[in-house]
Amino acid sequence: MPGLDGSRLVIATHNKGKLAEFAELLAPFGITAKSAGDLGLPEPAETGSTFEANALTKASAAAQATALPALADDSGLCVDALGGAPGVHTADWATKPDGSRDFRMAMAKVEEALKARGASAPSQRRARFVAVLCLAWPDGTAEYYRGEVDGTLVWPPRGSRGFGYDPMFQPDGFDQTFGEMDASEKHGWEAGRGDLGLSHRARAFAKFARARLGA
Repeated sequence: MPGLDGSRLVIATHNKGKLAEFAELLAPFGITAKSAGDLGLPEPAETGSTFEANALTKASAAAQATALPALADDSGLCVDALGGAPGVHTADWATKPDGSRDFRMAMAKVEEALKARGASAPSQRRARFVAVLCLAWPDGTAEYYRGEVDGTLVWPPRGSRGFGYDPMFQPDGFDQTFGEMDASEKHGWEAGRGDLGLSHRARAFAKFARARLGA
């Protein structure tokens, strides 16, 4: 398998929040990369039933379109009391009729669903964030790196940092939500909090970095 050249890596996302996190995670390795959005690539339909399948869809589409290695993330919030929902449909819960996304609306949907099930105690509001990174190559080969973090859902949401459902997710062992943490706190592994890191994306990225970037 060829090595990675940071000037020749595509980040297969149109999500500005994810792109910002990738940029922060890649910076210590001297890698800058263009996103699928920057390159004007279309967003492929994510029809997979797993995070791995959807990550592969995005990464392989970008790799085939650019003839470059592409790194994609598929991630989501899995709530125990909701049978693992929204899961792979995490972004769909935020999608409005005009196609735009409103994660305040999505967080409210999660809260309404929890209330409908009488899930008010912290023990009834357990959830985890899952992230799967897929590194796809133009020849069709692919690699996967998975990270998870457990926590509790709080209401009302707290903090304006991060993106998505971050303001309602409080990771185990911390008093702050992801929405209240700065980037170094959320990524964790960069700040020396352990080999795997704190956030789901940081944990998946740490595995990728060890395998591909010599971390």
